[in-house]
Amino acid sequence: MFKITRKADFAIRGMLYLGSHQDGRASLNEIAEAEAIPKPFLGKILQALSKKSLIRSTKGPSGGFMLLRPIDNITLLDVIEAVEGEISLNRCLVDGSGCPKNGYCAAHTVWMECQDGLIAILKGYTIRSLVDREQRSKVAK
Repeated sequence: MFKITRKADFAIRGMLYLGSHQDGRASLNEIAEAEAIPKPFLGKILQALSKKSLIRSTKGPSGGFMLLRPIDNITLLDVIEAVEGEISLNRCLVDGSGCPKNGYCAAHTVWMECQDGLIAILKGYTIRSLVDREQRSKVAK
């Protein structure tokens, strides 16, 4: 079964938390508590997001994590690939070398179409669009 990993889910939740704050800044403890994410796991996730220049960490009493780009310019694809690497629904889509039927497999084009569709959908959603959606759903309750 293909599914989004906990790591990717937590990365998105952390980015949404940062994106919902005016200054886009929060501490590890604050994010972990608000999003019910284990701190050690969240720390590793935030490091990965930092390495991909989506967030920055600052030390000290007023330190924490902050977004490096406007939330309109960060897609779900950016976040997922920052913590998971490039999306590939099947090993044959990475470089084609993992399958003995490379070049004549009828399913290959189906896998490619599915992957392209998933990538397009993830590119179509920004942190801003999800923050806005979350705020609208809170108001509706």
